[in-house]
Amino acid sequence: EILSLLKTIVPPLTSKKHKGQDGRIGIIGGCQDYTGAPYFAAISALKVGADLSHVFCTKDAAAVIKSYSPELIVHPVLDGPNAVEEIEKWLPRLHGLVVGPGLGREAALLQTAQEVIEKTKARDIPIVIDADGLWLVSQQPSVIQGYRKGILTPNLMEFTRLYESLHHQPMDSTDQRRNVVQLSVAMGNITLVLKGEQDLISDGSGVMACSVEGSGRRCGGQGDLLSGSLGVLAHWAHSASTAGTIRSVNPSAVAAFGACALTRQCNNQAFQQHGRSTTTSDMIQEIGSAFRKLFES
Repeated sequence: EILSLLKTIVPPLTSKKHKGQDGRIGIIGGCQDYTGAPYFAAISALKVGADLSHVFCTKDAAAVIKSYSPELIVHPVLDGPNAVEEIEKWLPRLHGLVVGPGLGREAALLQTAQEVIEKTKARDIPIVIDADGLWLVSQQPSVIQGYRKGILTPNLMEFTRLYESLHHQPMDSTDQRRNVVQLSVAMGNITLVLKGEQDLISDGSGVMACSVEGSGRRCGGQGDLLSGSLGVLAHWAHSASTAGTIRSVNPSAVAAFGACALTRQCNNQAFQQHGRSTTTSDMIQEIGSAFRKLFES
């Protein structure tokens, strides 16, 4: 049912459009130690169907990220003296923001990310938070708490840290569905994706489980593919909701299910070819055919 709904939010390809109409996505992340993650997120956004993909990274990461692909627009401003102002100039042009891939935990970068999130919320733009962005949320939950277009995508370790930072007690791991609902409610009914054997998605009102077959291969970078694709799908879903194409369902949750399904399908298809040697780069090459199979067939 959700996959059928997702097919209705995919914008049709037509020659009548101009560049940028199907999505302009920004990635906040990329520092000296972590350059792959923002690249994976940004290139995945393009492969899913965004027209433009921006990476806002530190100065010493920019040349490296640019060297991975000429497709990306790379801004070496994240550690600059006027970082928030430099990024804020681009917000009116963006349809979605992904915060965290390769961000690192340097205090100044986290502070910049926090201020950018606040500016983005003021513009009512969908925000996906992953990786070190989730570390920021565990320290400052209010940065995204209650934001209707916010989506968190933790793995089990990140989820546990978030849960215990809000509930101030150890998590009972015997009922993860209950935990996901509880954490979403504590975060103001924000959409939450707990990645795992099944991906559990909740906005506090219930739980959807995405069980599209993946594989046993877990390589670094898969979460970046998910967050980048989710940035695009969240824009499409909220646009469809505004237009009345989808009703009585949370657009963020629909987009989250779609990104989970797509990532798992890419993993499965790449594994069929590469087996144990599968990497995220192999998975990214499968985005086009996986997307067609799930959402356009």
